[in-house]
Amino acid sequence: MTNILKFLLPPVLLLVWMSVFTVTEREKAILFKFGEIIGSDYEPGLHFKLPYPFNEVKKFDDRILTIDAAPKSFPTIEQKFLIVDSYVKWRIRDVKTYFKATSGIEANAGELLYQVVNSGLRAEFGKRTIQEVIAGDRSEIMKLMVGDAGAKAETLGIEVVDVRIKKIELPPEVSNSVYDRMRTGRELVARDFRSQGSEASERIRADADRQSTVTLADAYRDSEVIRGTGDAVATSTYAKAFGKNREFYKFYRSLNAYKGNFSSSSDVILLEPNSEYFKYFKNPNAK
Repeated sequence: MTNILKFLLPPVLLLVWMSVFTVTEREKAILFKFGEIIGSDYEPGLHFKLPYPFNEVKKFDDRILTIDAAPKSFPTIEQKFLIVDSYVKWRIRDVKTYFKATSGIEANAGELLYQVVNSGLRAEFGKRTIQEVIAGDRSEIMKLMVGDAGAKAETLGIEVVDVRIKKIELPPEVSNSVYDRMRTGRELVARDFRSQGSEASERIRADADRQSTVTLADAYRDSEVIRGTGDAVATSTYAKAFGKNREFYKFYRSLNAYKGNFSSSSDVILLEPNSEYFKYFKNPNAK
C-alpha cells in the first residue's frame, strides 16, 4: 500500500498543480479552452481549471502602464508645425476586450492607443494658434484628450488614466523666425529703455548742475559776507590798536611787510636809500 501511494502521489500532486492557478492583485487573467475564452476578470486568489491542454491561463499586468512614444509633428491653425512630445498613462479595464483587440500584446495596445491619442492631438492643435498652445491651452488640451481618448479606448478594453504633454518645440525653420521676432521685439524695448534712461540722465545732470551753480553762488555770497564782516572787525581792531600805540602799530606792520616781501631769495625791491621802509632796520627805536 505504501509503495502504491509513493507511486501515485507525484502524479496526483502534478495533476492538482496543473488544475489550479492564482491571480494576484496586480494581475488580470483569462481562461482558455482550446483557444476559446471561457473565463475572465478573475478576483485575486486561488482558482481551478482543467489541466493543460484542456485549459490554458494567460495573465496580464493590471497596474497603470506608461506609453512614451517618439515626438510627433502637428500643424496649428496657421499651418505651422509643432513638435509635440507626450505620454499616456493607461491600464486594462476589460481584459477580454483587450485580448481580442490587441492579442494580449502590450506593444500592439500601445500602438493602437497612440493612434487614438495622436489623432486627438492633431485635431486639438489644428484648432489653435501657436501662441494659444504655448501660452495657456496646454492643460485644457490634456484634459480634453483624457476624455476623448478614454472614450475611444474603451473599444480596446483600455482605460486612459492620463495624457500629458511633456514638451512642445518649434521646428528649426519656425523657431529661428520666432526667435528673430522675439529678438527684434526685445531690441525695441531695450532701445526704448535706453532712450528713457538717457533722457532721465540728462534731466538729472541738468538739475545737478543747476543745484551746483546755486550752491556755489550761495557759498560765494556767504563767504563774501563773512570776509566783509571779518575785514570790518579787523579794521576796527587795527584802528583801536593804532589809537592806543601808534608807534608799535607801525613797527608791527613793518615787520609783517618785511616778512611778506622777503619770503623768497629771489625777491627784489627798488627803493630810495633814504626811504622810510628800512627805518626800523637802521634804528629799531626810530620814531
